[in-house]
Amino acid sequence: MSNASEAIDGVSVKGWFSLTSSALTAVVVGFASTILLIMEAADAAGANDAEKASFAAALCFGMAVTSVILGWRYRMPIITAWSTPGAALIATSAGAGLDYPSAIGAFIAAGVLMCVTALFKPVARLIEKIPASIAAAMLAGVLLRYTMGVPGAAIELPYLVMPLIVVFFVLRVWLPLFAVPVVVVLGVVLATFTGAFGAGCCTLSMTQPVWTTPSFNWPVIVGLGLPLYLVTMASQNLPGFAVLKASGYQPPVTGSLWVTGLGSIVFAPFGSHQLNLAAITASIVTGSESHPDPAKRWLVVWPYAVFYILIGLAAASFVAILGSLPKPLIVAIAGLALFAPLLGSTTAMFREKNEIEAALATFLVSASGITIYGVGAPFWGLVVGLVIYGARYYQSMRKPHG
Repeated sequence: MSNASEAIDGVSVKGWFSLTSSALTAVVVGFASTILLIMEAADAAGANDAEKASFAAALCFGMAVTSVILGWRYRMPIITAWSTPGAALIATSAGAGLDYPSAIGAFIAAGVLMCVTALFKPVARLIEKIPASIAAAMLAGVLLRYTMGVPGAAIELPYLVMPLIVVFFVLRVWLPLFAVPVVVVLGVVLATFTGAFGAGCCTLSMTQPVWTTPSFNWPVIVGLGLPLYLVTMASQNLPGFAVLKASGYQPPVTGSLWVTGLGSIVFAPFGSHQLNLAAITASIVTGSESHPDPAKRWLVVWPYAVFYILIGLAAASFVAILGSLPKPLIVAIAGLALFAPLLGSTTAMFREKNEIEAALATFLVSASGITIYGVGAPFWGLVVGLVIYGARYYQSMRKPHG
């Protein structure tokens, strides 16, 4: 019977409730976990307050649009996210000849590279052939520089940061999925009750998108755009495809790269640094908890999009409130949010015994923060690691004939 008990596409009210609950959980976990890191990235890129709000809003709107397109087109629960490792990369790129228009140019270049990957399958295969240990080492090097800020923040503001660290690791044992969102909320609550908020924390307003004309600076494109593309491909898209496969879906690789690549290009002038397939949050919406029928789970993209549109409209308010937190508190929360990705990356970089040397070299160079010819450390870390890996591989191929 089709009445109050049935809704769109024959999904019951109970079914829509579970879809909406899954979407809301994915949005809360995804947004609250790394919004402060996004703000740090925008700040490092040289964005002002209005541009920071536009940065966050563009990502939210981009995720809503691309998720609906992919979910509706392929009838799969494909949701997109912002590139968290990409944001960490940007946040550690300040001082490398980076200004906001140049950063926007690098974001567009990364989106173009994603489209090139979709257009030329050999390029996708080439990226897939980058040893996982070296890709993980490059990411770990980027994340290490950021997470190392947590101890310093704890010394500077112990009464705010130490409780967050304790709660974070307790929740990591019992409720790991909610560790970061709870820490974000707790950080805001503690800042409120201790009077640690800065001026302007109550300045609430609707988000106004801000257009920035990109500047294409070759050293910034090579030093930021290329690593941004690589780290997003290796740390977000490939795991995103894996999550879909693990849930019984055959991911549309080419279509997904086209949509996220074009979406990144379109929303980049408003601040979006990179859109990609969701990985961790995707696991929330692709399982039976979302809907018992795998063929109906794609409908989760609708509430997911609605929630992110609402957050995007209120992004200016979020930026105003969270931006008024003390700097050490922001550093601590963002660093804790990157603890799990750093743990995963460092574990992966040492997984293959014969690749440890190349991975360690990649990690050290990527974490060093060096800049050569205006090109940042992650790119050089990747180059060094691949050279060592190639030399070792060549030597191993010659051994039977030597």
